[in-house]
Amino acid sequence: MPGSPKLLEILKAELAFLEQGGYRARARHPWRPNFVFEDSPTCINFKKPEELRPCSECHLIDLVPEERRGARYPCRHILLTSRGETVNSFYECGTEEELETALGEWLRRTIREMETGEKAEAQGA
Repeated sequence: MPGSPKLLEILKAELAFLEQGGYRARARHPWRPNFVFEDSPTCINFKKPEELRPCSECHLIDLVPEERRGARYPCRHILLTSRGETVNSFYECGTEEELETALGEWLRRTIREMETGEKAEAQGA
């Protein structure tokens, strides 16, 4: 599992945002639904649309399959389920509820795996 302490911190913040109803509670742009990751305070471009940074600088890029890292919104291609479903595939063929459920499960699983890996590294050091 790729990761860094910063990535783990971002994933925990994203989970807290999701669990607090962040995507449903706050319409960032009233003319469209909120986008997972992009409309979250964890996005590197959340507060500064006038100073957009490339997605390659985001810590989530490590979770994007190599072949999708050049996409316009790479975070939409993070694999959320064992069936190969991504944020993007839920936009195309799912509901908000299904996406939020899959995202929550993925975040909890990924955080747990990263924390387990950190503990194992600490014990091995």
